[in-house]
Amino acid sequence: MSRSAHPAGPRHADVLPEGHYTAPPADLNTLDPKVWARTVARDEQGIATVAGLRVTDLAEEFGTPAYFLDETDFRARCRAWADAFGPDADVFYAGKAFLSRAIVRWLYEEGLNLDVCSGGELATALSAGMPAERIAFHGNNKSEAEILRAVEAGVGRIVLDSFQEIVRVAHVARSLGKRQRVQIRVTVGVEAHTHEFIATAHEDQKFGIALAGGQAAEAVRRALALDGLELIGIHSHIGSQIFDMAGFEVSARRVVQLLADVRDEHGVELPEIDLGGGLGIAYTSEDDPREPHEIAKALSEIVTRECEAAGLRTPRISVEPGRAIVGPTAFTLYRVGTVKPLEGLRTYVSVDGGMSDNIRTALYDAEYSVSLVSRASDAEPMLSRVVGKHCESGDIVVRDAFLPADLAPGDLLAVPATGAYCRSMASNYNHALRPPVVAVRDGEARVIVRRETEEDLLRLDVG
Repeated sequence: MSRSAHPAGPRHADVLPEGHYTAPPADLNTLDPKVWARTVARDEQGIATVAGLRVTDLAEEFGTPAYFLDETDFRARCRAWADAFGPDADVFYAGKAFLSRAIVRWLYEEGLNLDVCSGGELATALSAGMPAERIAFHGNNKSEAEILRAVEAGVGRIVLDSFQEIVRVAHVARSLGKRQRVQIRVTVGVEAHTHEFIATAHEDQKFGIALAGGQAAEAVRRALALDGLELIGIHSHIGSQIFDMAGFEVSARRVVQLLADVRDEHGVELPEIDLGGGLGIAYTSEDDPREPHEIAKALSEIVTRECEAAGLRTPRISVEPGRAIVGPTAFTLYRVGTVKPLEGLRTYVSVDGGMSDNIRTALYDAEYSVSLVSRASDAEPMLSRVVGKHCESGDIVVRDAFLPADLAPGDLLAVPATGAYCRSMASNYNHALRPPVVAVRDGEARVIVRRETEEDLLRLDVG
């Protein structure tokens, strides 16, 4: 296979076209530990390894594209969050980031709770043995069937998202002779510094009940008045991929004011406050996420300070990290198929996956890192755009990155930090087969979600 450098494409930052790029890194062979799973390294031949296993061997055994998840890293992050918040708080893993029965078992073993937001996620959690009392059920439009299953199972809390849902959950609970623990999700008017489509606390969006205009206060009145409900607290979630704690401070202040208003009107101090998730991770070397202990300390201080000012007992805090746990623990492995230089612009590198296994770049303009992992290279850096094989011009995996100029068909590329919202949002666009998820630990690899087959696709097509 030829390793000759491609003749076209800019090489230096001062001649680059406009885009999401930085200057070329000093060494294209370096794997920044900030964005890679903890057991990822390069061996003496320059081949990337995870848990001691070469990616070239993994590609041979499991094929590409494929997600490889570092189980040791995942478990360590679970423990870090649990330890940071301690026994007087609750950590709920947000299953929407990525969920499988293996993940559920790991969460249970590491002492975390689980947040689900659909009947399918609930079914996965229950089938893998997560105790129902450790499950929270979210969603802005839960069906009556989903609510019925959740209440029957005895989920620990249902997060109410509308006035209709307050009545709906109360009706189901009464019909079963139960009293369901609930929280009310409020929108607090804080718009996190994030993409418009993943900011969730300003009023003009589908989630929650607004504090503005007294709607949240009215929701509290109705929940307290209805048999079948036990109102345990208020829930707030201000967005995703957040690095700045200022939004949480404003949100906590407004939620605590609502708790004070509830006390003054009803003589009740609600015992819990859930501040949601949304904490960011490093997708590129420029990202600077906070560690769990820093987040726990900041949130605890914010809530304690606001409650003391309002004359309230400090409620039990809950948080819902999903991406912050699973995101950094996985990478997607691709094989290069076509390398197409465009003179004076960049080189397009086509891989055997794309938007069917990672829609986030097309959907959110998300930025990722990428590295050649099947060998080392001392070739000069080449401005590249890593694209997929789908029939869409927006089928982009990594918009702008520097890769070695001797990149060739057959090389393996890996995109780190793909543990969250990649497999869980994967599709069969162009009838692509969704990749497997392979867990790696202590020199062993095992499939936890198998690769789809053509038989899987045709089985659903009843003709």
